[in-house]
Amino acid sequence: MSKKIKKIGVLTSGGDSPGMNAAIRAVVRTCAFYNVECIGIYRGYQGMIEGDFKEMGPRSVNNIVNKGGTILKSARSKEFMTAEGRKKSFEHLTNANIDALVVIGGDGTFTGAEIFNNEFNFPVMGIPGTIDNDIFGTSHTLGYDTALNTVVEAIDKIRDTASSHNRLFFVEVMGRDAGHIALNAGIGAGAEEILVPEEDLGLERLLESLEKSKSSGKSSSIVVVSEGDKIGKNVFELKDYVEENLPEYDVRVSVLGHMQRGGAPSCFDRVLASRLGVKAVESLLEGKSNYMVGLLCDKVTLTPLEQAIKGRSEIDKELLRVSDIMST
Repeated sequence: MSKKIKKIGVLTSGGDSPGMNAAIRAVVRTCAFYNVECIGIYRGYQGMIEGDFKEMGPRSVNNIVNKGGTILKSARSKEFMTAEGRKKSFEHLTNANIDALVVIGGDGTFTGAEIFNNEFNFPVMGIPGTIDNDIFGTSHTLGYDTALNTVVEAIDKIRDTASSHNRLFFVEVMGRDAGHIALNAGIGAGAEEILVPEEDLGLERLLESLEKSKSSGKSSSIVVVSEGDKIGKNVFELKDYVEENLPEYDVRVSVLGHMQRGGAPSCFDRVLASRLGVKAVESLLEGKSNYMVGLLCDKVTLTPLEQAIKGRSEIDKELLRVSDIMST
């Protein structure tokens, strides 16, 4: 029979994303609801190695549901990648009488949690927090919906300038090896072309598409480029290539960068964070461990951490088809 859990630690790790604070709040208040103590661990796994802990109660998470970033701070810890670092972490958790962990982050965070669980049989539960939406086992990660809205709003503003000056804009968005942000925001903002790493459009087809747009009467164009797209070495080389081959275009580049990771979370992300936080704590109290809580078909589900890490989050082929039709 598994040990009764009386104290749960919560941390955020890796890149921040809108909704992390709402998830921390949900974990803390669910612990309070079930009369379980909750300990905030600062700076992710690095704070766990250093014993940077603080007791958290329901009032300590007042007024954070609407804030971006993470009040627990985040860090990438090289020391946690070593056996010595993980041993220090286990000793600090044991000394603080922490019985289980809720980790909020992406695949790197989950990889660390799974290794830690395997080495020390320490109960862990993951909540997916990354704007890239590249985690297997959930249709939405925390921050993804907010990032989409941020990108669409930015592209709407860029289009005003593009239209006023008859320009072609390449807008680079985040996404690393996944094109979810580019594809969905591109459709939502009415982009003429969307370049994602999952689909190799090719330089020649891009030129053909832009020539077609010009001949059909479009005086300005927006091309959304995922940062992981392989069509060019980078978006600036892509700009140079188009200018060399289509000199009639006045080309500009806008890299949205880290503005996509900030800002108040959307209502969807706040609700999702609340649902996942509750499920994470309740699952630990039921004796479950080494899972990620996620959303599938609008139901909160559990996926083994190993699957969440190794599985591939697929791009929506139907949305690719829709984007082709919409660019006509």
